[in-house]
Amino acid sequence: MQSIQSVGVFSCAKIMGAIYGVLGLLFGPMLFVITLIGALAGDQTHRILAITGGLAAMVFLPVVYGALGFAMGALSAWIYNIAARKLGGIQIEIRDVIAGVH
Repeated sequence: MQSIQSVGVFSCAKIMGAIYGVLGLLFGPMLFVITLIGALAGDQTHRILAITGGLAAMVFLPVVYGALGFAMGALSAWIYNIAARKLGGIQIEIRDVIAGVH
């Protein structure tokens, strides 16, 4: 059994930022479609606002999700490192796998 004693704060933040940025790329178009559906129920002014808001979500959601993912990834890694020093790291079992043999 091996233990993860420390996590690189910046490396964790980069990965989490990238993951959440991609999630923003997925959720932005979904939110746009929802706003289009909602726009059908409103008058002309509300339609324009809904479509503009939906387009803005497609642009800003990946950026905001990515930035928040980066920040929370850094915070999580920093807290993990403190907890791992006091409580011990996460224990993992690593097994070597030979190519083609499972």
